[in-house]
Amino acid sequence: MLLRTLLLLSLSSLGHAIDLTTFADGKTDATAALQELINSGVGRIDLPKGRYLLSQTLTIDLDKVGPSSIEGHGAARLIMAGAGPALHFIGTHEGSAAPESVKENVWQRQLTPMVDGLQIYGEHAEADGIKATGTHQITITRTTITHCRHGIHLAVRNRNAIIGDCHIYKNSGIGVFYDNVNLHQSNITGSHISYCAGGGVVNHGGNVRNLHIGTCDIESNMAADAPPTANVWLDSTGGSIGEVAITGCTIQHSSKAPDCANIRINGAGDDPALERRTGGKFTREGNVTITGNVFSDIQVNVHITDSRGVTLTGNTFWEGFQHDLLIERSSHVVVADNNFDRNPRYAVNGFNNAENNGIVLKEVQDGSFTGNVIAGVTRKRAAVDIADSSRLNLSHNTILDSDSVGLRLENVSRSLVSDNIIRDDRDEALRSKAVSLEIIGGTDNQVGANLLGNGKQAR
Repeated sequence: MLLRTLLLLSLSSLGHAIDLTTFADGKTDATAALQELINSGVGRIDLPKGRYLLSQTLTIDLDKVGPSSIEGHGAARLIMAGAGPALHFIGTHEGSAAPESVKENVWQRQLTPMVDGLQIYGEHAEADGIKATGTHQITITRTTITHCRHGIHLAVRNRNAIIGDCHIYKNSGIGVFYDNVNLHQSNITGSHISYCAGGGVVNHGGNVRNLHIGTCDIESNMAADAPPTANVWLDSTGGSIGEVAITGCTIQHSSKAPDCANIRINGAGDDPALERRTGGKFTREGNVTITGNVFSDIQVNVHITDSRGVTLTGNTFWEGFQHDLLIERSSHVVVADNNFDRNPRYAVNGFNNAENNGIVLKEVQDGSFTGNVIAGVTRKRAAVDIADSSRLNLSHNTILDSDSVGLRLENVSRSLVSDNIIRDDRDEALRSKAVSLEIIGGTDNQVGANLLGNGKQAR
């Protein structure tokens, strides 16, 4: 009774009372009533327990209605039965994250739009969860978005976005979609982003900086009958993406989707506005740190192309059905102190030991591959296979118990190869007969102080 009285009082500015509980049956169209409430400028909207049917998008025009939040306390569900987002927050911020670029109307009327404790359920093939354009400090917390197309859609321009403690689950498109957006400073933390067929966290083009993804469970964001995607996909095509940290997450599944990856980074930016040209058609975007994550059960665990400045440290990899790590046409890459293991406990997963695992580096310059443990690579010409690369530090790695060559270098120049343990000490029937270290071509290398089970071959 108290909640109903408070609702009636909060709506007094409309000139008449609206009892939202009469729209909470999941059958009565609540769109007009909720839009009227938003347009009233009441600001904080507390939805009572129930299911609210929407036939079209609820638009929150922040400059018109002022500071706004929508709260469901875990008991209110919006059912989006029309195309487009259930909620669309629209601001007018055109500046950067610097305070001096924020206009007075944004300070006074648009800061920190919020969604908290809400459920959004899609009942239309093109229904989305939440869209934000032109916002400053949008904050989405403790919210579940399911059976939609895209979960959270960030478009055009936003600044300082926070997504925390959310469940973005079973959507036909992308979980969190950075859609050619100009967005600096965004955090995705403590969230469960899974079973979204178009990818988990996907960034296509735009101008994105300071993206932090931390302590999330991100899994199975791909479909067997859909185009290749990734649990986390950073694609600079048409723009530029950099200054990214992916830390402390479990990122895994599904091996049955074609050419899928847990993390895929394409740094070939071609935004014509970029001033840091080096004379080529594409830039090499990057400055990405990937640390303390667990990767498994995928075609390629981490796939990096055309990037500069990527660091992978302290991660655990297994069940890369094509590769655990594939790096192509990149530079200034650090791969250190990772565990690439084929743990026998996962031999009972129904795939009949079909994963190959292994590391492949192609056309990589100015990098370091140190202190890693690699074991149990199967059906590959080498456990660590490096080609057409230069100025690499390849040292203090432990490469064990794999089917063929341990470390293979082809046309690798001006590199250091030292203090590695490369052996296969399995039972005689399983033990590889291939050399531990194979060097084909290349010049000006320093090779020495390696502990090799089957010796070295250079040709």
